[in-house]
Amino acid sequence: MKYGVVYPQTELGGDPDAVRQIGLATEELGFDYLLAYDHVVGAVHADREPKLWGPYTEHDPFHDPFVMFAYLAGMTERIEFASGVLILPQRQTVLVAKQAADLDLLSGERFRMGVGVGWNYVEYDALGQDFSTRGRRADEQIEYLRTLWSEDLVDWTGEFDAMDRGTLIPKPKRQIPIWIGGFSPAAFRRGAELGDGFMYAGDEGRVFRAKDDVVARAAENGRDMTDYGHEWVGLRAGDPQNAADAAERWREAGGTHFASVSMGQGLDSIEAHLDYFSNIAERLISE
Repeated sequence: MKYGVVYPQTELGGDPDAVRQIGLATEELGFDYLLAYDHVVGAVHADREPKLWGPYTEHDPFHDPFVMFAYLAGMTERIEFASGVLILPQRQTVLVAKQAADLDLLSGERFRMGVGVGWNYVEYDALGQDFSTRGRRADEQIEYLRTLWSEDLVDWTGEFDAMDRGTLIPKPKRQIPIWIGGFSPAAFRRGAELGDGFMYAGDEGRVFRAKDDVVARAAENGRDMTDYGHEWVGLRAGDPQNAADAAERWREAGGTHFASVSMGQGLDSIEAHLDYFSNIAERLISE
């Protein structure tokens, strides 16, 4: 199983030195990858109709995953980078394809693109995209991305995107892995049908049930899951020992990736987050 670190962006105030320190420590401590969340716009929740139900507001900072990963790829040699998750339907598909291709090329094929559809309609409006069609658009985008990365000349007409005999140059050297994240039956369906893996999050019972759901849906479609990835983003794993124990249960259940989360535990400095990840590494990686 691969072990990762979730960048604790909401608790570090957008500090660029924290990006450098935690990125380097991820590699030095022996972790396999660094995962980063994604939001372009934060929004006030008060006096909205419909209400915004997600956990982030105008006070929570986020670094752009493509930019942050490119920065860290230049100072690391081994660790992989995962977006967990990039809110795909609020972005221009061809631009995402270009950014992902360059990141994967320049990092030495170290990028894994987790995608989801999000919850913040204010963010969609600010980026000029339709929140109500985000699920259908994500399905189409995944197919379109793979076409853009593989075909010499693309002639594409879809519901949401079109290209008349165009191409991306340079292309990635491989099909960049696309993993699906989310909590809904629609996300589980998308993961089973279209994803190379699934990013699960939440408490343990919910995560294990979601994994069973994705596997069952894939079986109904006759899909071979031999090389399929299952990642638990350990939001509520708790202190380092509890997180290590949870990771071991996930491995025994067929999990392939476990990402340790230091946010939400009252840590008030870069050093405190680094200590948390160091303690995790002692339990998971040094065995």
